[in-house]
Amino acid sequence: MTPALLLIAFVTLAAAAVAMSLRNLIHSALLLIASWAGLAALYLWSGAQFVAFAQILVYVGAISMVVLFAVLLTKQGGDLGPIEPASLSRAMLAIIAAGGVAGVLIGAILGSPLAADTAAPASVSVRQLGEQLMGKHAVSLLITGLILTVALLGAVVIAAQDKEDAS
Repeated sequence: MTPALLLIAFVTLAAAAVAMSLRNLIHSALLLIASWAGLAALYLWSGAQFVAFAQILVYVGAISMVVLFAVLLTKQGGDLGPIEPASLSRAMLAIIAAGGVAGVLIGAILGSPLAADTAAPASVSVRQLGEQLMGKHAVSLLITGLILTVALLGAVVIAAQDKEDAS
């Protein structure tokens, strides 16, 4: 492992862990964006440039904006105060459950037979991938954009109903 990989992994995991522990949803969303950017850096480090740029465009660009709009429109961005002691017991249970899941995953990985000699990966350029996405799979991209737009409009409708109920 190189120091750059360790630094990228540490920043990515730390941003995700802090995002889960904060009560302020706006701060959590911003840290989640930092974690997604860290994943893009990991993709770049491993040589998957197209996946890294797709990660930046889709998650850091589009989905993060939907998350921030949803948080802002539902007015859940305020500071809710410190974490109560009852939440700490739930955090301990979550850590125990996460440890169990990690144990199962590690057991499955170590128990699976891995082929020692794998065939060389097919050489596909970023241009070829882009042409496939914009040609053959353009409808899929449009449907994804439509789903994100409907989700954003749904958040607006829910936020508008809360204002009518409050008045």
